[in-house]
Amino acid sequence: MGETLLDVKGLTCPLPVLKANKALRSLPGGARLTVLTTDPASVADFRAFCKETGHALVAFGEEAGAYRFVIRKREDTPA
Repeated sequence: MGETLLDVKGLTCPLPVLKANKALRSLPGGARLTVLTTDPASVADFRAFCKETGHALVAFGEEAGAYRFVIRKREDTPA
């Protein structure tokens, strides 16, 4: 299964999470979405989003002011 990239660098809370949620809705269960953002608030936002929705935050990293989140969509969620 492929991985989808969503670049939302430059956007601030709550837009990165809202755009990620929209992108996840179009993906099949188990698919991965990689989100790139520059908003420091996105760290807490994506952790809370994944906890509340049941999607898995499988990886997180930060480099030079950019944040990278890899989210795996819940299996039981239709595309």
